[in-house]
Amino acid sequence: MQQRLSFLTIGVNDLEQVKGFYIEKFGWQPMKDSDGIVFFKLNGFILGLYPANELAEDIGVPQDGSGFKRITMAVNFASEKEIDDVFAELEQKGVRIVKRPAKVFWGGYSGYVADIENNYWEFAFNPFLSMDENGSVSEHE
Repeated sequence: MQQRLSFLTIGVNDLEQVKGFYIEKFGWQPMKDSDGIVFFKLNGFILGLYPANELAEDIGVPQDGSGFKRITMAVNFASEKEIDDVFAELEQKGVRIVKRPAKVFWGGYSGYVADIENNYWEFAFNPFLSMDENGSVSEHE
């Protein structure tokens, strides 16, 4: 698997307030702001803001302080097959699968694994993103 990061997603309690912070204080402009999620394109990857309770639900873990850290890292791939191949390889290596890859409500395909300290990694195919030859996000439809 390539060494890269596509998304860093922060689970937030008040999406509008946190979005306003990044817009007003940092001067950042969202590349997407709809359907309850906000994306800011940074240098080669995307910062996502997403309601914490929905992020915990998406991962499939309780939001009760027992391991949910309100942040995920995501690596995007060009196809569902690539994700299935990566999950098969990681499972063979003993990596803990938190949520098996599946089609998701926003139109993509993703699953989650955890590292040894329960930091969550999402591996996703997002049909609304274009990536360059290095796997960096280049466009958003």
